[in-house]
Amino acid sequence: MSKMNKAVSVLVAGTCINLTIGVLYAWSVIKKGLVADWGWSNTEASMPYNVAIVVWAIALLAAGVMQDRIGPKKVITLGVVLVGLGMILSSFVPQDSVIGLTIAFGGIVGTGIGFAYACVTPAAMKWFHSSKKGMVSGITVGGFGLAAVYLAPLCTHLIEAYGISKSFMILGSAVLLIALPLTRLISNPPEGYTPAAPALAAGAVAPKVSEHNLTWREMIKTRQFYFLWIMFVFSSSAGVMIIGNLASIATDQAGILNPAYLVSILAIANASGRVGGGMLSDKIGRTNTMLLAFAVQAANMLAFATYQDASMILVGTVVAGLAYGSLMSVFPSTTADFYGLKNYGANYGVLYTAWGVSGFVGPLLAGLAVDMTGTYSAAYMISAALLGVAIVLGFMTKPVKLASVVEAKAAA
Repeated sequence: MSKMNKAVSVLVAGTCINLTIGVLYAWSVIKKGLVADWGWSNTEASMPYNVAIVVWAIALLAAGVMQDRIGPKKVITLGVVLVGLGMILSSFVPQDSVIGLTIAFGGIVGTGIGFAYACVTPAAMKWFHSSKKGMVSGITVGGFGLAAVYLAPLCTHLIEAYGISKSFMILGSAVLLIALPLTRLISNPPEGYTPAAPALAAGAVAPKVSEHNLTWREMIKTRQFYFLWIMFVFSSSAGVMIIGNLASIATDQAGILNPAYLVSILAIANASGRVGGGMLSDKIGRTNTMLLAFAVQAANMLAFATYQDASMILVGTVVAGLAYGSLMSVFPSTTADFYGLKNYGANYGVLYTAWGVSGFVGPLLAGLAVDMTGTYSAAYMISAALLGVAIVLGFMTKPVKLASVVEAKAAA
């Protein structure tokens, strides 16, 4: 197999693996079933999802170290096995066991997703020239986001036909049957491999690479890291909240009885935002793109309680997905801009813990708001306020200057 064919096979296999393990983005459909069929409260039904996101972020950190030691194939294989077995184990959890499903799905499946997700993109990137890393990252990560396009209607059909427990069994078995063979195609390029540089178009300029190459220990000595971390938590929590509760929101606010199509539309908007946000940030700057996404999402949250029909819920869903998706591409790019590419994997892994925290904060706000007031209105307002704080911090966040780099290296 030629090097180019191998590069493409790694990219396609990695994207398809992400497509199979993206069950978290269809959780709102499963949650709706837990509330309606098993009688769980909104807070209880959100708990496996909340824990899965936090565990995912922690597992991603560990996977970054593991893949450097034993290679991506073994870590991704372990991740796929954990996702499949965790979902199969979830099928045996009693209907009244919130803790059982939280451990099986939140703990085991969340760990598996973190292991696989962390290694797919770096493995694919190493086969392509640095000028294509944005494209490669967008394709692989977009695959995870697009999973809900088919998983939401599939989960709806399975739950209606077989119930929640058997649905977990079917989905877990499918993950093992489909994704495990694909892991055999994943590998790092051979030692000394250098991807061919693409020819530049007339007048084009090769992209600049940051001269700052801080380690994660040096990175956390800079104030920009803490601004970025807080902005990541506050801005992502709104999007994660909508992702985890969209089916219930659509039913409660607009009386939509079959909201699976909205989950699919949200997934498409999410994936589109990742590509579009990255491209926009190349033209108008990372911080300006962040501020635009923050402002649009804040306005969307302020208005979301007034979305009382299917058309308005659809608009709100698309806006939420685009804004959230754009942040998932801009924060990684900003990390590379501020702290360099040499230690990018570890640096972004540390910053990514913010997303794990947002994955707990957003859905928890939604669950508590519904259980205490009967509506999501309070959660929308709090999310808008958090985005307001992110906007203020965004105006205060400037690129890391050379003096800050020297100070961080001296303090490390």
